[in-house]
Amino acid sequence: MLRVLFVGDVVGRPGRRALHLWLEENRDRFDICIANGENAAGGFGLTEKIVNKLLSYGVDVITGGNHTFDKKDIYQFIDKYPILRPANYPEGTPGRGFITLEVKGLKVLIVNLMGRVFMECLDNPFRIFDAIYEENPADVVIVDFHGEASSEKQAFGFYADGRATAVFGTHTHVQTADLRLLPQGTLYITDAGMTGATDTVIGMEPKEGVDRFVKQLPVRFKVPEKAKVIQFCGVLFEIDDDLRVKGFQRIYDFYERGEDGAYIRRESSL
Repeated sequence: MLRVLFVGDVVGRPGRRALHLWLEENRDRFDICIANGENAAGGFGLTEKIVNKLLSYGVDVITGGNHTFDKKDIYQFIDKYPILRPANYPEGTPGRGFITLEVKGLKVLIVNLMGRVFMECLDNPFRIFDAIYEENPADVVIVDFHGEASSEKQAFGFYADGRATAVFGTHTHVQTADLRLLPQGTLYITDAGMTGATDTVIGMEPKEGVDRFVKQLPVRFKVPEKAKVIQFCGVLFEIDDDLRVKGFQRIYDFYERGEDGAYIRRESSL
């Protein structure tokens, strides 16, 4: 049996702290850890130092999205680590959009795609998935579909149903309640959620988020570095010997900072 953890968008220092705390307690419970890390460096992009931290916590593959290239230094190191950027970026874009791991004698194909509705106009993610799937035979296929529109993510779920083992939506930072098996057996959720500061607007200080909508002016979003409550969001699932998803659960756990500055678990979904 193969057990896989997918972690929703890790946002800034609070997200990295929540990820570290949760993996310290639970990393031995699963075989593969995939985390969306495009917001891990101050909410925008990745640095090499942070990549190494995420890997040291127990993350095996870091997926991305529209903020993958916000830190320009990534051009220098993206090919050195198991980092994915959306596979439907144009040909010649640095990095790779998929990776194959060998785990417990199984080939596990992990694909990163980005939607086009209300996003950058990239190549068609549906057709790119077809090509990757056909050219890279694998026992298990896991997709991070980074998209704004729930309709596009749901449509992709049904499009990949029966081919992908699991499709996880990311980007909107709010965990949805629709984790389920689609008719042909693909595990699906519209958004796996956010790993970061809890009392925020999608991981950022509330004031700037409110001002943007009230005043209609551009603002600079900031991650609350000393958040009182932080959260860990993700999905844990099992694959049986017949390569079918056997069990699955959403994870939404909270940690609260005490007077000494240390975080302790407040609530758990396990």
